[in-house]
Amino acid sequence: MLSIIIPCLNEADGIADALAALAPLRLRGNAEVIVVDGGSRDGTAARAAPLADRVITSPRGRALQMNAGAASARGEILLFLHADTRLPDAADALIVDGLKRSRRGWGRFDVTIAGRHPLLGTVAGLMNLRSRVTGIATGDQAIFVTRSAFARLDGFAPLPLMEDIDFSRRAKRLSKPAALRSRVVTSARRWQRHGIWRTVALMWRLRLAFFLGADAGALARRYRDAR
Repeated sequence: MLSIIIPCLNEADGIADALAALAPLRLRGNAEVIVVDGGSRDGTAARAAPLADRVITSPRGRALQMNAGAASARGEILLFLHADTRLPDAADALIVDGLKRSRRGWGRFDVTIAGRHPLLGTVAGLMNLRSRVTGIATGDQAIFVTRSAFARLDGFAPLPLMEDIDFSRRAKRLSKPAALRSRVVTSARRWQRHGIWRTVALMWRLRLAFFLGADAGALARRYRDAR
């Protein structure tokens, strides 16, 4: 079974659509969907409940929420999915086949950023290229991992930011990621809200600082201030 874990916070406007997109996977009987709410105040959990296998609560923080979802999961493969990201068709088969063929314990998809601005295609292409070269995956790429590998890694470190980067760095010690060329589609709202190149430059600065040893808490504060 594939366990799809969706950490969310105040996603009431879009959570029903996100879960409806996963209904075909659930209907095939080999996937479960777990929504982990971090204390939403807009009714996210109530809207999610009829459309998910389980809705659980957790202290706020994506890493904490994803770990809570993993602890509740029954599947042999864990897929961590942002609420504003859509999987490709037959994602379950793609993941199982990708892990089996590559003999690796974790992986991610390539990504497309939804939107009409031509620069969004460039940004997505650079994200995919960077990930393929470095072996580092981001949450936008829908990271998946076998349960046994997740346990060996002790899950996500409880960081307020860069939990996906940290996880990838540690997971690379077990194996390179299975880098699937099939694409997830993620929302452009972050880039549109703050400006495309401004957002790209901010994230590159923060990631560079993290690689150089900066404290994740301080980086999270810089991220919030920049937003």
